[in-house]
Amino acid sequence: MGGFSEETPCDDACAPDLGCVLCVPGEGSCEGEGLAKICNDMGDGYVDETCDTVQGVTCDADLGQCVGACAPDNLGISYIGCDYYPVVTPNVVSASFNFAVVVSNTSANSAHITVTRGAQMVTEADVPSQSVQVVTLPWVNELKGGGNSKIVVDGAYRLRADQPITLYQYSPLEYQLGGSNSFTNDASLLVPVNAWTGDYWVAIRNTLNGLPGAYAVVASQDDTTVDVTPSATGMIVKGGGGIANDGTGQAILDQGDVLIVLSAAGGGGPDISDLTGTHVEADKPIEVISAHQCTYVPYNVTACDHLEESNLPYESLAKEYIVTTPLVKPQGQNPFTKARMVRVIATEAGTTITYDPPQGGAPTSLANAGDYFEIAATAADFKVSADKKIVVSEYMQGQAAGGNTGDPAMTIAVPTEQYRTDYLFHAPTNYESSFVNITAPMGASITLDGQNIPALTPIGGTGFGVARVEVSNQGDGTHALSGDQKFGVQVYGYGQYTSYWYPGGLDLKFIPQ
Repeated sequence: MGGFSEETPCDDACAPDLGCVLCVPGEGSCEGEGLAKICNDMGDGYVDETCDTVQGVTCDADLGQCVGACAPDNLGISYIGCDYYPVVTPNVVSASFNFAVVVSNTSANSAHITVTRGAQMVTEADVPSQSVQVVTLPWVNELKGGGNSKIVVDGAYRLRADQPITLYQYSPLEYQLGGSNSFTNDASLLVPVNAWTGDYWVAIRNTLNGLPGAYAVVASQDDTTVDVTPSATGMIVKGGGGIANDGTGQAILDQGDVLIVLSAAGGGGPDISDLTGTHVEADKPIEVISAHQCTYVPYNVTACDHLEESNLPYESLAKEYIVTTPLVKPQGQNPFTKARMVRVIATEAGTTITYDPPQGGAPTSLANAGDYFEIAATAADFKVSADKKIVVSEYMQGQAAGGNTGDPAMTIAVPTEQYRTDYLFHAPTNYESSFVNITAPMGASITLDGQNIPALTPIGGTGFGVARVEVSNQGDGTHALSGDQKFGVQVYGYGQYTSYWYPGGLDLKFIPQ
């Protein structure tokens, strides 16, 4: 008749659809200001959530949860965060040049940053609102020097802020220092811990002249189990740290530990040993940064240069990317576009690839997960589409390939689904020139440092266009982009026989398969 057939008194709590439970799902309580205990989805226990006071996060006794600008519920999933792990990667550069991170504070408030390595305090600083600050850090020689694969305990730095920031690392920062040139630079956009996952596909380059490609895996939690499955080309490895010579293996990492895996020499010339396509999985969130100690692009064109870039989590990968070639500006000449190498990596077997506009002779399929192909030299701008998720990476050619400036550098292409409407980025001011490639819908209105960008050049039938804009070497290297529609950004710069290249930012939302 619409009444209740039974009533059961609950000892602790009653939850809709669950009945008698220990606690109501989602409700919480505080144990001091540094720990929130949140009721789990079944209502039969609690999950501890640490409120990191270094990030300005405390437990609100009335709400029973962590609160503050850097609280998990307040951070989206993008390149903006409050907790990062910079990590040195193999590089032949002289240690007289500085490894550095660049903090970009996009918030409305000043951000206090704290850098540690393990239990050791390294430095602290305040970064004013809407500004960029450079922080130099000591090289970690166990990681910089290469050698065999290994685990370096507390090998990563940890940088935390009490306001949302973005973070880039430069290896090294300077192109020129004390009258000498570094000759081997690159930069990487770092992914904050709130956007990490446990699933990555590596993009890098092959062993060349005995110098290895590599990937570094960083844990943010103790007892993180990392499993590695090599691609068809990734089975020749300098074993160590739980990784065998055939590229397979497992490693257990604690917070801040680094697993560095290096390719071995498997033959002369363009070596067959290439870690690209290696699948890295973990039972807790990890960071994966790929690198090369020093390589030619192509293999027989000088000169050698360091590569590095953060790999995007599998969950943030997509099926559609737009890639645009860099602009070079030789001394005393007009700028012109220069061909670069494009790689496409499959995450599933039987992947079909298409292009807009069509790219004559470019491969259209990948047979196995971890397989890749490369378009060796193209100055074209085009969309790469696939029927399954893919990774797309790009590589600058050596200075001897033309342009009388620059050298190999690496970037990861950003899926069009991860574009944003605003960016704050850094371009070092001691390079010969730095540029941004802006990829946007043809009708978009976009400003760089408050000025309208040049007209977009259409890219096939995609509805998108590209503008290549030089940024000034005046000031501190801080630049802001804003638009009325979402757009993508790649940042790069040149010196004599060196260069850097990285995505200017992106969202990292999870995209279904």
